[in-house]
Amino acid sequence: MNRPDRAAVVATAPPARLPRFTRAERVTHWVNATLWFVCIATGAMFRFGIGQSLITDRGLARNIHVIAGLGILAAFLVAVVGRWGAALRRDLARFNRFSRDDMRWLRTFGGDRKVRLGKFNPGQKLNATFIGAAAVVLAATGSIMKWNQPFSTDLRTGADFVHGWFAVFVGIAVFGHIVMAFRDREALSGMVGGTVSAKWARDHRPAWFAETQAPPEGEDPVSAGGSVPVDA
Repeated sequence: MNRPDRAAVVATAPPARLPRFTRAERVTHWVNATLWFVCIATGAMFRFGIGQSLITDRGLARNIHVIAGLGILAAFLVAVVGRWGAALRRDLARFNRFSRDDMRWLRTFGGDRKVRLGKFNPGQKLNATFIGAAAVVLAATGSIMKWNQPFSTDLRTGADFVHGWFAVFVGIAVFGHIVMAFRDREALSGMVGGTVSAKWARDHRPAWFAETQAPPEGEDPVSAGGSVPVDA
């Protein structure tokens, strides 16, 4: 019996690590994470007096809060447009697609270990969708509160109410996101260094792992989330 050529086996074997996020996606994530932290911190300062000793000037804290809040939307728009945003646009499209396995995952609160998940689990999809929608709501209500002259008292009061509660829910979502990230260090490494182990992908994202082994013809495997050899 002929033995398989060793070089052919090595060439077709999946690499030890798979590219998960491009540099543009990672920069976008960490820039937005920083801006969200600034918004939450400054909002807590002048709304609840938490950490107010760090910035005693409430007006300065409000201005920083407004700039950071508008910066979240500006940074996202810059990241999405252009060739560098191709991978991000594809990942955004994934958030709107829920498979049968995703629904099983939701029904069992993540307890069904036999589901074949894609690149993101349903919890991540819902969290990302909520954060994106909340960013728009907070920017709109915050603008009404900041530049309030054209608006009625009732509208300003309503904007303040909505802004405050959305901020609380975002804070809870961000805290939960951080906790879950540290519980899965391999997934976190994907957002820090851009790659995850092939074993993690097979075990936790089997549908996405299968996708990475057959990227679309003529498409860059890194931007598509495909497999390429990565130096350890």
